[in-house]
This record gives sequence, structure tokens and C-alpha cells, in this order.
Amino acid sequence: MSLEQEAREEEIDPLDAFRQFFALERDVLVLSLAMFAFSLGFQMTSRYMAEYMSALGATAFVVGLFGTFGNVISALYPYPGGAISDRIGSRYALTAFGLCSTLGFGVWLAAPLLADVTIGPTSLAIVAIFLGLILAQAWKSFGLGATYAIVKQAVPPSRLAAGFASTETFRRTAFLVGPLIAAALFFPFGSTDSDVVLAFQLILVVALVFGVLGTVVQHVLYEGAEDSIGKEFEGVSQLLVDLRAMPDELRPLLVGDTLVRFANGMVYVFFVIVVTRFLGVGLTLSLPAVGTIALSPQSYFGLLLGLEMLVALLVMFPAALAAERVGLKPVVALGFVVYAVFPVMLITAPESAAVLAALFAFSGLRFAGLPAHKALIVGPAEAGAGGRVTGAYYLLRNLIVIPSAALGGLIWGGFANPLTGDPVFAGSPTLAFTIATGIGLVGTAYFLLFGKEFEAYQ
Repeated sequence: MSLEQEAREEEIDPLDAFRQFFALERDVLVLSLAMFAFSLGFQMTSRYMAEYMSALGATAFVVGLFGTFGNVISALYPYPGGAISDRIGSRYALTAFGLCSTLGFGVWLAAPLLADVTIGPTSLAIVAIFLGLILAQAWKSFGLGATYAIVKQAVPPSRLAAGFASTETFRRTAFLVGPLIAAALFFPFGSTDSDVVLAFQLILVVALVFGVLGTVVQHVLYEGAEDSIGKEFEGVSQLLVDLRAMPDELRPLLVGDTLVRFANGMVYVFFVIVVTRFLGVGLTLSLPAVGTIALSPQSYFGLLLGLEMLVALLVMFPAALAAERVGLKPVVALGFVVYAVFPVMLITAPESAAVLAALFAFSGLRFAGLPAHKALIVGPAEAGAGGRVTGAYYLLRNLIVIPSAALGGLIWGGFANPLTGDPVFAGSPTLAFTIATGIGLVGTAYFLLFGKEFEAYQ
């Protein structure tokens, strides 16, 4: 290995976030703890929410509406979140966002108490789950632009992908641990609706505890000495200026990314339903010292998510290094391809635990392009404008993606004539997932044809 290569590997360390954590550098310690706590809580809960709603009586279309409602929040939160942080400072903003997320977990926990109260055809428990999402997603979505801007300022342009890889490695470790905790909590229970509700409430208790700890730690220990209080948000006019100022290099990426995310949004919320109800695949293991262990489909789904994230953690940093040699575009395209083809592969899979494990391991490869994708977004931005460019990019993309989950739920569950009640389309999960793959492949092809490389990686 050459001295230059050794220097490169020392400079970009995928475990740097962990080294800083254990070195107890104050700001890194506090923000890392908060990031881990809320990421773990949200990942434990969000991936099972469709199963929880189904157990409470929600239809496929209502589950799809929940996904679309989440898309609305993802689209609307990041931009004002950055404005709030600039206005009141990071410490108080993070505390407020943390409190909101923790309260959201509490609302989800209490929702089954309202299952017997109805508003028309809808259980009040389902309404509470929608309301809880408004709160629960606060910490996750409000700080998006600030995170990008910080990495943009701290990392040289040619090292952006590796910088994001280091950040993502720490955050997604919580994404690995969370589903494994969920799988363990589901293990003692069966697959009946009442079992699902009780097990998920235990998961929510854990998420609630982590939310409280994360909020307290970040408020008490975060000093924020370097916080700057910015000017007031200038309104829609400033947003329009930021959208018009988006670098030309981003436009093909935005189109391709939006199509891929729209496709994924159509089916993402239903992944758990495919494993637990459509395929109904669990796992039975015979261990020499323990005997036979039978995992329910709900518990096995947690293991599948853990496997997916383990692969993601293993490939993310090597992919970032590969981007420095081959450019950002090929690595981003790889992630797009995995996003696109996974839905049709999942819905047509045989009822085999081994096949599902292979598929979710393959799905982990979509994260390989994530650091390069982030670098491609923020890289062309002018100095000092990384947060605004990121916020504008995600706002536009997420606004277009909003109806995707509702559309997926409509195709999955079918629909009737609103005037006569006669069925118009019976519904087809396979068709919904196949259409999603088709849209994703169109987006991938568009990016491959017209996407631009970031100059620092050419």
C-alpha cells in the first residue's frame, strides 16, 4: 500500500464517529446520543406501523394514506425546521423537536384505548395514529438541512461522500439495533391481531424511554456555545428564490430521484404486510443447545430489517471510497437500481425464509449509494448555501412523492364506484409492486442518460 493510500485511509475513517463518541468530546457525545436514541425509536416503530394499523382494523388504502401523510410531513418539515433552528438556536430547537417526537410515541401507545370509538367508518385509534405521526417525525425531519450543511462545511469537496458515510454509519447503527429489539419483543407473542397490538405497545414503551433520554441528554448537556441566532424566515418568496437558484447539475438527479422515490413510496409501507400477511413467512431454527425456536412472521421481519441494515453498514463506506475512483454517478445509479427492482422481487418471492433473507440482504445494497447521493446533492451548492439547497431539493422531491403511498394502497386494496358501491377494481398487491418497479426503472434510466457528475469527482 502506498503512503498516499495509507494517508487517505487514515483521513477517512468509517469508525471516526464512534472514536469521537468514546473520546467523550462533548458536542459529539451529546448529538450522537440524541441521534442514536431517536433513530432507534423511529426505526423500531415506523417499519411495523402498517402491521399495527392492520391489527387495529385499517384497510390497505388507509395504510397507504398513512404513508402519504408521512410523505406530506417529510416534505413540509425540513425547510421550516431549518428556519426554526436558525431563529431560536440549536439547543432549544432540538429540545422542542425531541419533546414532540417523544409525545408522538406516547400517542401511538395510547391509540388502542380508542379502538372502540368510531367516527363514521373510521376507528378513533386510527385517527390517533395519524395525529401521532405529526409529533413523532419532528426530530427526524426538522434537522435534515442542518445536518447536510454541517457536513458540507466540515469536509473538503472531494471527500463529501466519505464524510456522509461516516455520519450515516453512526446513525444507521441504530437502524440495525432497533429492528432486532423489535424482533425480540415480538418473539413471545403469536400472530393474532391482539398479539400484534400488545407486542407493538411494548416496542412503543422502549421508544418512549429512548425519546425521553435523548431529549433530556441533549437539553442538559448540549452547550450550543457556537449557536448563532439567524434572521426571521422570509416566507414563501425566499423559498422560491432557493428553488430557482438550485444548481443546473441537480435537475437530472432530482427527476430520476423523484421517480425512484415515488416508486418506493408506493410500496414501502407495505413491506411488513408482504412478509407477515401476504407471504406469512416466519423462521424455525433447530439449535443444538437450545432446541427448536420458532419465530413468528412479525419477529422474523425484524431480523430481516437487521440483516438489511447490516449489509448497508458494511457496503456504505467501501462504496464511498469507490465513488472517489469511479465518480458519484455510477454509485448513485447502483442504489437506484436496487430501489427499483426490489419491490417486484419481494412480491413474487416464494414462501421461503432463506429467499427472503437473501432479498433483504440485497435490499441493503441500496444504501451503498446514499453517501454519494448526498454528496451529489450538496456538492454543487455555493459555500454557505448547502442547507438551503438541500432543503429546497428535498421539499420539491417530497412534494411530488406525497401521493405515492395512497396510490399504492389503492392498487393493492382495490376501489369501488363511490356512487353505487359496486367494485371497480378488486385490487392486486402484485400489480402495485410491479408498477412501482416499472416507475423506478424509468427514473434510473433517466438519471443514467442525463445525470451530471460533480466536478470534484471527475
